Amino acid sequence: MTRRKHRVLPLMLAQLFFLLLSSVPSWPCAPSECEAVTFPSGELTLHGVLYKPDGAGPFPAIVYNHGSAPGMLSKEAFDALGPVFAKNGWVFFGPYRRGQGLSASAGKYIGDEISAATKTGGVTGGAATMVRLLETDHLSDQLAALAWLRMQKFVKADRIAVAGNSFGGIEAVLGAERGSYCAAIDSAGGAQSWAQAPELQSLMTRSVRHSRAPIFFFQAENDYDLSPSRMLSDAMKNAGKEFQLKIYPRLGTPCKVITPSP
Repeated sequence: MTRRKHRVLPLMLAQLFFLLLSSVPSWPCAPSECEAVTFPSGELTLHGVLYKPDGAGPFPAIVYNHGSAPGMLSKEAFDALGPVFAKNGWVFFGPYRRGQGLSASAGKYIGDEISAATKTGGVTGGAATMVRLLETDHLSDQLAALAWLRMQKFVKADRIAVAGNSFGGIEAVLGAERGSYCAAIDSAGGAQSWAQAPELQSLMTRSVRHSRAPIFFFQAENDYDLSPSRMLSDAMKNAGKEFQLKIYPRLGTPCKVITPSP
């Protein structure tokens, strides 16, 4: 990919997210619009949803990493985002990582594992468990989803981007370093955990410094903490990496940081 295309692609993705933020997310996941699929991650069989543009392709594609919401709550994000990308000529793949959504039976839910670690080891123990799981098991699931998507004939293998919100934003940053993505979008990755997890700060800072893709960071002005987007974009600037940063106006009820009890 040429340097010019490298710069244009994250801007295109940013515009798609702006389109979503400017509209009401009321898209249904009708059978004609999305497809349920399975893919392997090591010995596990995981599930995901796929939205495709009309036609045979091949099309550019995006792997969207969900956050830590329990049960099937991440379906709401997939149902809102999937049709927007498909309408704009992108394949949208929403994989469910182990323990969540359609992959709930494939492993433990990360929220339960963090809660258990917090009870025995306090905030420090919970933060360490979060970082360990996101850097190992959940990153493996993301890269497995990427490998599966790259094998599909309707996808342009060299035009796959990654995005995610919250825990999924962290995964997008890790994927930008370790996956062969053409661009990445981090929506509030680590915003609620940043202040209490120095290990997370170190992990994400290292990842952006070694990123192999340009990254678009964005948050709302009244998010939990704007430090992740600002500090990570500064780290990319100092490392000579391509990035974009956008802080959107306040949205909804102001967020408050909740410090978990030991």
